[in-house]
Amino acid sequence: MGVRKAEAAAVAILCVLSFLWLLPFWSVITTALKDDLEARLTVPVVPPSRPTLVPFARAFEALRQGLFNSLVFTVLATILSTLIGSVNGYFLSQIRFKHSDVVFLLLSFGIFIPYHAVAIPLIMVTSRLGVYNTLLGMTLVHTAYGIPICTLFFRSFLDEVPQSLIDAARVDGADETTIYARVVLPISWPAFVVTAVFQFTSIWNDFLFGLILTKGANQPASVVLANLLGTTAAEWNTQMAGTFLYAFPVMLFYFLLGKYLIRGYLTGALKA
Repeated sequence: MGVRKAEAAAVAILCVLSFLWLLPFWSVITTALKDDLEARLTVPVVPPSRPTLVPFARAFEALRQGLFNSLVFTVLATILSTLIGSVNGYFLSQIRFKHSDVVFLLLSFGIFIPYHAVAIPLIMVTSRLGVYNTLLGMTLVHTAYGIPICTLFFRSFLDEVPQSLIDAARVDGADETTIYARVVLPISWPAFVVTAVFQFTSIWNDFLFGLILTKGANQPASVVLANLLGTTAAEWNTQMAGTFLYAFPVMLFYFLLGKYLIRGYLTGALKA
């Protein structure tokens, strides 16, 4: 009897927490479907009396270029940082050399460097390289910043690969490049999924780098969304529609691949 009461209490608590978690999302949807007058006069949680997609059309028109920019450098930086992280993880895990642990430790320090601490140096470096206010510059910055965490994920994963598998390939005469391409890559898809999801969500949601390294037509969707204001009054329906459009790719990633991301968090935390 006591067990049933505990289970019922746990279910009740989870239902309350789920309601609180979904309430902001519900408010975004209901406000985005209202016309301008109703959005100003009604409470956000109240459903629209006359649903309309006009706010979504306005938000998409304002965010179209920003969404394209974000998609370009997010995908490129995710691919590059994941590939580089996989190579680093392989060499730091399966190829032991003098001071390899020190190299990994120093590389891992990059995870803890806050964005604000490198803001001014980044502006100076990207300007001198000629990639300031370009999608290439955003790609390079996010790639460099993502390499440490990607390396951590891959090293944690590859530490679990049996050393006998690598040694067998070496005995057969395979060099390190062949081992990486034909042995490590085929079995590393879980690590690729984890790092790709993590990198995509982190880069897509970044605001600071987009704010300080881009301007005008090259700004990412996060910065454009922050500037999505009305001319004389706040257009809450348009802003909420823009919020939904901006958050949709990340929500899709979490719904489809969220369990792999959680597995990656736990693996990285335990191995670290």
